[in-house]
Amino acid sequence: MTRATLIGFIAIALWALLALFTVGTFPVPAFQLNALTFAIGGGIGVVWITRNRQWAALWTVSWKVYAFGTLGLFGYHALYFSALRLAPAAEASLIAYLWPLLIVVLSGLLPGEKLRLGHVLGALIGFAGAALIVGGKAQGLNPAHLPGYLLALGCAFTWSSYSIISRRLGTAPTETVVVFCLATALLSVPSHLLWEETVWPSNAIGWLSIIGLGAGPVGLAFYTWDHGVKKGDIQLLGVASYAAPLLSTLALVLSGLAELTWQLGLAALLVTGGAVIAARASLRRQPSTG
Repeated sequence: MTRATLIGFIAIALWALLALFTVGTFPVPAFQLNALTFAIGGGIGVVWITRNRQWAALWTVSWKVYAFGTLGLFGYHALYFSALRLAPAAEASLIAYLWPLLIVVLSGLLPGEKLRLGHVLGALIGFAGAALIVGGKAQGLNPAHLPGYLLALGCAFTWSSYSIISRRLGTAPTETVVVFCLATALLSVPSHLLWEETVWPSNAIGWLSIIGLGAGPVGLAFYTWDHGVKKGDIQLLGVASYAAPLLSTLALVLSGLAELTWQLGLAALLVTGGAVIAARASLRRQPSTG
């Protein structure tokens, strides 16, 4: 296991706190939250680049890379924060966390790769878990939460695509993520002013949750993930990422924001098992690149 892969694991650990911190920021609207947290995450990156004197590396990167990265970060988080406003936190979080499974499957579709039966089987098992989550209780799907479920599913496709394409952009330095974060914060401001009413946190927990998001899941996590998917074992990172939704759900349960039901537990096992099966199919096909 390479150092780059281990660095990628840091992002997974930080993302386990994403749902809990996001719930703690209520009632701050999605785009306003995007602007605040990415400004913090980008500010951390500015300090890092300044300290290491790496600003010159940013001028050699194509504007297309910056456009791609900004679209990925802005799109994913706008979808994610909105999903958690429109659907129960545990269910929306687990649906959004189908992205590790999609990373494993899509990595098999890269040039020179082959999609095996294990990839297809893993995808079907993972989506069966998602269907169980969406179905909820015995009464079936709750129409009131459907918009949130769909937004969460959009998160999964957005982030998996971002990660796979980042692998193809391996020559772009991780410092570019600083620009992605700052641009995402700037884009979120007009979006907030056009479609939302400004609402500030009403207590210290809300402000601490915003700071926690910006420093961890929306800050350091993106820098470590970029390094991991570009230089580490992306398939291993994909399957390991399913530790995040399990830990995320546990954090919500321990904080009293979600109930530990058998449906939720079985869904977590299904999506995790699907990712493991798909990852094993990839690892059998070729040696680890990490």
